[in-house]
Amino acid sequence: MTQPASRPPLTVLLASPRGFCAGVDRAIQIVERAIGKYGAPVYVRHEIVHNRHVVERLKALGAVFVEELSECPPDRPVVFSAHGVPKSVPAEAKARRMLYLDATCPLVSKVHVEAGRHFEAGREIVLIGHAGHPEVVGTMGQLPEGAVTLVETVADAEAFEPADPANVAFVTQTTLSVDDTADIVAALRARFPAIAAPHKEDICYATTNRQDAVKTAAARSEVLLVLGSANSSNSVRLAEVGRRAGARAYLIDDADGLDLAWLDGVRTVGVTAGASAPEVLVQGVIERLGDRFAVTVEEIDAAHETVSFKLPRALMG
Repeated sequence: MTQPASRPPLTVLLASPRGFCAGVDRAIQIVERAIGKYGAPVYVRHEIVHNRHVVERLKALGAVFVEELSECPPDRPVVFSAHGVPKSVPAEAKARRMLYLDATCPLVSKVHVEAGRHFEAGREIVLIGHAGHPEVVGTMGQLPEGAVTLVETVADAEAFEPADPANVAFVTQTTLSVDDTADIVAALRARFPAIAAPHKEDICYATTNRQDAVKTAAARSEVLLVLGSANSSNSVRLAEVGRRAGARAYLIDDADGLDLAWLDGVRTVGVTAGASAPEVLVQGVIERLGDRFAVTVEEIDAAHETVSFKLPRALMG
């Protein structure tokens, strides 16, 4: 395509790491391999990860997405999403003698184990997270009703009244804003100095790394573009972090969601992608920017990720 000679210059600061994390990559592979091994259809309880493009691609391969096990026939495999599920879900699958594959991110499973240990030790558990998010539903569903109290804000933390203030623990959703969570934890520690904390941060490495990269990119950008779906917690948090760092941040599904008017007079734009957004979407945005601007891409490195997770044994070989 012939480009106009007068394209204005635009520096694209490409945040790294960005896009798929190890847990998302594993979950998508589980669905793909299940379809390859068992044939279509393979049922998936809830969106495997919160990204429209990923879901549509897997549908085309033969995945059928449902919200509850009751929508699945007993003679077809079902995959549980990366966000985790309440204990009642695998129990129901076993009762129906279904073949199920659990794609829960191992870092979410770690939070489930922590919550269980606190419960066994007799502690009252606070879960820092967002009401209604499937990861929160899954974590709270590991324990009897009432065993876990959800705290979403500093105000919630200040209003929480445990039966025994000396016997409290907290865990967190893995995809939260690091800074917002730190404020909530500080409020809990101020009220309950003996509160039991995770041995290692519950907010996952990928969420933390992507937020760190966005802070660096956004501090140098006038506009930040975040590739991700509106129901993706980690993607929404990236846009929030970018705004806090001083950029005008927009969450878009893909290049079609980019309004070039946002970039009128802009010389530097940051680009990143949530942990469930494929890299092809990032490249699509850069190509669209190249139609209008003379683009120079600069990679912003925050951390090098080497994490990988094993697939279920049933899908190996």
